[in-house]
Amino acid sequence: MAAPSDTGRVAVEKNIAAFLELETAGIKVVVGDGPQRRELKVKFPDVFFAGEQHGEALARHFAAADVFVFPSRTDTFGLVLLEALASGVPVAAYPVPGPLDVIGRDGPGCLNEDLGHALVEALRTSDPEHCRRHALGYSWDRCVELFTGYLAPIAQDTREAA
Repeated sequence: MAAPSDTGRVAVEKNIAAFLELETAGIKVVVGDGPQRRELKVKFPDVFFAGEQHGEALARHFAAADVFVFPSRTDTFGLVLLEALASGVPVAAYPVPGPLDVIGRDGPGCLNEDLGHALVEALRTSDPEHCRRHALGYSWDRCVELFTGYLAPIAQDTREAA
């Protein structure tokens, strides 16, 4: 089973159709709600649309997944990626900011311009314990440290330009 492509807004900017158009085995599940849900539900009648989920219900959806597909090309950090990894689920996504920040080149899952390839590869190489360990490396303190580390070069560049 492929996991939800987004646990929040089902909207055009999330690029969920890129996931739903893939020829894959298993069940595709979309968790969330938003302005594009009705349209996608009509266009992809074989997909299970679970609606908006929270707390334990959301955790059960993550835990039941074999892979978490994140088709957005425009989201930023992608906290939902860490939620999937913390559930032991590898990530399939495009190699764009957000997934690159969280998964990197060696993280659990696969980043590839061919989302179908990323999905298959993430399934093939998945190790739930590796996923969980990777997610644990992103505590709030670690995230603040990463963020401020990005700001320092920006501040330096601004001073040099003046």
